[in-house]
Amino acid sequence: MFLQRDILAKVKSQVKKLLSPTPPQTPRELLKCREILHQRSQLELIKPVMVRPETSIVSIVIGSYNRRILLEKAIESIRNNNIRVPYEIIVIDGGSTDGALEWLIEQKDLVTIVQHNRGEFRGQPIQRRSWGYFMNLGFKLAQGQYIVMISDDCLLLPDAINLGLDKFLEMEQVNRKVGGVAFYFRNWPSEQEYYVQKSLGGKLAINHGMYLKEALAAVGWVEEKQYIFYKADSDLCLKMWLDGYEIVDCPGAFVEHYYDPSEVVRQSNNAVLDYDREIYLKRWENIYYHPHWQELRTKITLDYQDPLRTAETNWQA
Repeated sequence: MFLQRDILAKVKSQVKKLLSPTPPQTPRELLKCREILHQRSQLELIKPVMVRPETSIVSIVIGSYNRRILLEKAIESIRNNNIRVPYEIIVIDGGSTDGALEWLIEQKDLVTIVQHNRGEFRGQPIQRRSWGYFMNLGFKLAQGQYIVMISDDCLLLPDAINLGLDKFLEMEQVNRKVGGVAFYFRNWPSEQEYYVQKSLGGKLAINHGMYLKEALAAVGWVEEKQYIFYKADSDLCLKMWLDGYEIVDCPGAFVEHYYDPSEVVRQSNNAVLDYDREIYLKRWENIYYHPHWQELRTKITLDYQDPLRTAETNWQA
């Protein structure tokens, strides 16, 4: 009896082995398994043992260095923007020494990347990285389908991000291939009107606004090697245009940019700015620029009065 049971168990085991699937081997089998794994990744296969956070739809990315007072206000304007979808805030700090880094670490709703970009370490000077390098750290880390880029000296006016999302959805519904949405901004306190800018070739660019992450990846992210600090954002937008993506404006989405009068004087005698401008023109010569072509760089302006006087409330002494 025991011998019969043992033989029967062995037979059953052999039958199960014969009927069970084998690991994928051929390219076709591997492709099929990748499809199955992708489908399973979208499902709740078993009940989770803990609550899982929702995946971010929007990622807001800010680069900053030694601007704690301005940065705190910029972050607060994001928190108060009534964003209707799950989102994350990513800050790339260049090794601030004004208390900003300590403040960032205490903010539990932020993802903080520290990329020391100045000074010395172990007796050697730290290699200075470009604006494109440290912004790409945030862009590539971002989980969101859409990435909002603002400066650390900016304030989002109410519902700016929701309006940017609405514009993307509006364009998708009419099958337009949009890589970015430009928010209207002004340099406060020197400027009254809000505007977006057309760059070389009359192509709309983004100073502050929202990108499709897929488009950022498709064009190879921000150029890291050729620019130092300026013009890489405009270069990014031209790469999108060249790759078949549009940049569209978003009337209603407004940003305040704090522009200290001393910055005007500094930029007028700025070798880095001059260098980046020259690189910008050389990169795009005979593509979207030629010294003898018609000048198409211009602004699209909007006369808007912020009823909340956001800039004055936050920045006026």
